[in-house]
Amino acid sequence: MDSVAVGRNRMVGFVLAATCLSALGSFPAAAQDNAAELSPINIEGQTDSPIGPDEGYIAKNTTTGSKTDTPLKEIPQSVSVVTRKQLDDRQPAQLEDTLSYLAGVTSSPWGVDNRFDQCLIRGFDICTAVIYRDGLPQKVIDFSGFKIEPYGLERVEVLKGPASVLYGENEAGGMVNAVSKRPTDKPIYDGFLSYGSFDTVEAGLDVGGPIDDAGVWSYRLTGLVRNGSTETDYSRNDRVFVAPALTWQPDAQTSLTILANYQWDRLAPNAFLPVAGQDYPAEHGKLPRSFFTGSPDFDRFDANHGSIGYQFSHEFNENWTVRQNLRYSHEDTDYRQLYYSGMVDDRTMARTAFTVDETASIFSVDNQAEYQQSFGEVENKLLVGLDYNRFSVDGQNGYGAGPDLDILNPDYTTSISNPPIYLDRAQTIGQAGLYAQNQAKVADHWLLTLGGRQSWVDNSYVDHLNSAGDSRQKDHAFTSNVGIGYLFDNGLTPYASYAESFTTNVGQTKSGEAFRPSLGKQYEVGVKYEPSFFPGFITASLFDLRKTNVVTYAGGPFQVQTGEVRHRGLEIEANADLVSGLSMTAAYTYLDAEIISDAPEVIGNRPSLVPEHQASIWANYEIGAGRLEGLSFGAGVRYIGASFGDNANTIDVPGYTLVDAALRYKKNGWQAALNVSNLLDKTYYSTCYPGAGCIYGEGRTVKGSLSMKF
Repeated sequence: MDSVAVGRNRMVGFVLAATCLSALGSFPAAAQDNAAELSPINIEGQTDSPIGPDEGYIAKNTTTGSKTDTPLKEIPQSVSVVTRKQLDDRQPAQLEDTLSYLAGVTSSPWGVDNRFDQCLIRGFDICTAVIYRDGLPQKVIDFSGFKIEPYGLERVEVLKGPASVLYGENEAGGMVNAVSKRPTDKPIYDGFLSYGSFDTVEAGLDVGGPIDDAGVWSYRLTGLVRNGSTETDYSRNDRVFVAPALTWQPDAQTSLTILANYQWDRLAPNAFLPVAGQDYPAEHGKLPRSFFTGSPDFDRFDANHGSIGYQFSHEFNENWTVRQNLRYSHEDTDYRQLYYSGMVDDRTMARTAFTVDETASIFSVDNQAEYQQSFGEVENKLLVGLDYNRFSVDGQNGYGAGPDLDILNPDYTTSISNPPIYLDRAQTIGQAGLYAQNQAKVADHWLLTLGGRQSWVDNSYVDHLNSAGDSRQKDHAFTSNVGIGYLFDNGLTPYASYAESFTTNVGQTKSGEAFRPSLGKQYEVGVKYEPSFFPGFITASLFDLRKTNVVTYAGGPFQVQTGEVRHRGLEIEANADLVSGLSMTAAYTYLDAEIISDAPEVIGNRPSLVPEHQASIWANYEIGAGRLEGLSFGAGVRYIGASFGDNANTIDVPGYTLVDAALRYKKNGWQAALNVSNLLDKTYYSTCYPGAGCIYGEGRTVKGSLSMKF
């Protein structure tokens, strides 16, 4: 395949030019804000660590947007951070649930589906392909999901828009970076027991601290055990998770942290259902959320996965720092499902049998060198890096007709045979990249970010069923970004940026051709505001984002590539920690999405799944004194607007509003809590699909817990 060149060649010179900013001389003095200055309010225990822990709802710094320790307000793209405090207050069950209150993100667009963590970012259905853990990729490979347990995380960050300069091949909509809990310099002893909906029982333990008196060695051990089910009959929701971590820090300049985890999952696949009055007569009634389309002895989603790696950093002097991050992950997946595939008559559904038996692995290493130097009024930070990622999958997929099922009198005792194998392959994608990014701050006000990367991708495919299907595809691309901002003294930071992305699509079309790479580019302008008179952070952004060679499902297990889509939108997000004990997060998203190149009948249409409007607000109030000291309660409202179930815009999916709530009481290190998601038990469809019916969103779930923290 011909090589792909992304972006403009003149962007290559931008990185080199940035290192010469000292020759520019003095910039004109920045305009001063004449408003009266108010003393900033500091939160006790608040840190500026780019990886946490964070005491409240506000994060100050991040590494996700730059791979360096950088204040959020100095990143010329929209970055959202979900802190550990937010996770503790809301108690999300899955990684995708942690994103429910963020601007520009739609969580669970495919309804109740425990196989993967799924979300839209800026309207792109990409969460399965853009999940990172500690800055290294941990995305879905075929049906191996590498799911992340939220209890093992310190924070979750979302970078919106292309990020290929720093992270190589990456989707146009953005990326999610889950930050693992790390060893602590002070002892911690946390644990909990909980019981919730569908007889779900959980127990968790989180301990850590220094090992020796000098604090050279420290550790962290996080673990969780869960046994339960979901609202679907015959489902399972079981997990064993353990994550040990060890840090060696002989001095302030050197640090080595080993991070490992193992996860054993027994989960339930998703379930589309026929719709009364549309797929079968309305007088039969609406099928409940609990309706099971499969076979108790056949359906399963069993996944065992683990990883081990390290993060090393050493400062040679005040100018030079080197880092190396490395991880190996492996998963075994055994997936079987009977799913609805149309109605045979007024009461009988056809079912399709689908199986996956595969192993998948990811190896990643990222080498970085950072050089910081001041040149007069210019504070310069140059990052250069060389990274390599290898994604591999080896296994078989089966597909074929299954036995029919009477929806009015279902019989789940029928013996199910494995369907014929239609896919038996081994696929490996190797991606190497050489990148550089320069961040300059001039006269304490002007911000300039320039970056570029050269990527090389090698995609090899071995077809065990037909050697004629063997293939090897090599691609290379140059991607770039550029951003500018200005730090006003009153806390406002307007910015503008341009960024590009390049993605190799894993898989083949139904005819056996390898998917072509997807290309993306984004223009974004916005403003970030960090007020001095209360602890808060507000981001507002406008963007124009385009992506080509979009991959979509075409019925059954097959996918196709369409043409080009354009997503334009507005995002507003605010986080605040007020001294009165009130913390809150609020978000609004407007998204104008359009198919601009495809089959004639869909050009000009709105892509499937994408709502035009979204809004959310969550607030938590903690009583800090008096008889009710220790009592806290929270509530949130989420609105997801209407969307379409297909690109032809013939299937309308109504919007919905959900309410969440929490109640807690803590004293002497102990806490009793009650968390409720979808408090009003709203019944709604997350989406619908041509010929496959609709899939429910999650109903009300209740979780009561007793925890201790010493």
